[in-house]
Amino acid sequence: MDFQRFRVTPGERVLDMGCGAGRHAFELYRRGADVVAFDLDADELAGVEKMFGAMRLEGEVPEAAAAETVQGDALDLPFPDDHFDKIIASEVLEHIPDDMKAMTELLRVLKPGGRLAVTVPSWLPERVCWALSEDYHTAPGGHVRIYTRAELEAKLKATGFRVNGHHHAHGLHAPYWWIKCAVGVNNDGHPLAKAYHQILVWDIMKRPLATRLAERVMNPLIGKSVVVYFTKPATRAPAGERETADAV
Repeated sequence: MDFQRFRVTPGERVLDMGCGAGRHAFELYRRGADVVAFDLDADELAGVEKMFGAMRLEGEVPEAAAAETVQGDALDLPFPDDHFDKIIASEVLEHIPDDMKAMTELLRVLKPGGRLAVTVPSWLPERVCWALSEDYHTAPGGHVRIYTRAELEAKLKATGFRVNGHHHAHGLHAPYWWIKCAVGVNNDGHPLAKAYHQILVWDIMKRPLATRLAERVMNPLIGKSVVVYFTKPATRAPAGERETADAV
């Protein structure tokens, strides 16, 4: 997520839908948002809750910020209509068979004028992973589709969102997953996979200029994720007007 493009201000109510281990939820909390970390996996949420507590104890978050975890189903979000100022749905829609139902729920709980940021695996890196390994995409709870950006945007536009631009991310990560798929997705001890993983950890921790520049070049070509930004219209125009606006 590019928080220069997806600005979060203190006090905004933000949903991290399908938060997983909580990467985006933690950053939202540091920025002073009132965060709801939402996921189906109770074990993941337990870890996120512990980290929220540790961040509070260490003084890493503004005094007025709040954070909570909520377990539930993306197809039936337990929140009222027009509830959140912003929503992040990162690397989750590709796991959901009825993705448009989940998109409808995201539209429902987002305030008019609110913003949504969605990330999914990019088409080309994902196609390579599927070709290299059946286990990569057939494991329970795994990926059920490969999106093109056009498909993702079309589905969310059909739901009622407006598109606000996109970019790619994690160009350095795509080769790692190709290696994993080639040697076995669960074979974390393989020397090549292990060595590349260490490089990624070093890059995340140190963020050297050389890898930052390399990833900037690689992202549009083989970025592992595509990030697309959307807005819920403040008022819903008649169908004919929406079609004219989309054409423009």
